[in-house]
Amino acid sequence: LGIDRKSIVSYQRQAELLKKNIEKYFGADVMGFKTYRYYDGNDILRSWICIPLTVGIFERKQGTVDALFSPFLWTKDGLATQSGDKTFWDRSTLYALRGVFAAGETNKGLLYLNAYSNRRLLGDHVPYPVEAYPEGNQRHLSAESALYCRIFTEGLFGIRPLGFSAFQITPQLPDEWEYMRFKNVHGFNKVLDVEVTRQEGKIRLKVSDKSKTFVNTLMDNGSSLIVELN
Repeated sequence: LGIDRKSIVSYQRQAELLKKNIEKYFGADVMGFKTYRYYDGNDILRSWICIPLTVGIFERKQGTVDALFSPFLWTKDGLATQSGDKTFWDRSTLYALRGVFAAGETNKGLLYLNAYSNRRLLGDHVPYPVEAYPEGNQRHLSAESALYCRIFTEGLFGIRPLGFSAFQITPQLPDEWEYMRFKNVHGFNKVLDVEVTRQEGKIRLKVSDKSKTFVNTLMDNGSSLIVELN
């Protein structure tokens, strides 16, 4: 990106400080779960406790995942805005599902992703991700549809851009799947195929375009790799 080394080091230090302060102030036991609070004195679970999982903060992942999928927050339509509330928001639900996959809770995430998809996309509801209900009356927002796609790109495949021609990938292949793949992905000035297959107790990752194979390697499921597209 053309950023000088001094600035990069400064950003890294700020990120570490911010992470420590998030834990110091927001980290809390709420309704019996080791998760996060919104503010000092917050004593009920709320749906946006999922956000740390989406940015790679996993110190409280188990308590947070358990809280998100507990009867206090999870409903047949996804996450309630807060425990005891009948209003549900697809936006926080989709962030939560992405974060759960990123945290490596793949099989549990798949269970609830299937439930959400069957309910919202195939069920007796409107056939698209919605803003909220009753608030918003289930209006369709394109951002919510994009967030659904990001469950797969950033959650299951764990693709995180590192620059204009490089990314980190952390595939999370569910136990009941033998493979998963993206075809003709437009990104990083390329048109890529990304394929993950189960092999010899591990996974094989292949990243290629029509003229070159950039990665073809055997790796542990849930481990990370940096892909350089040079």
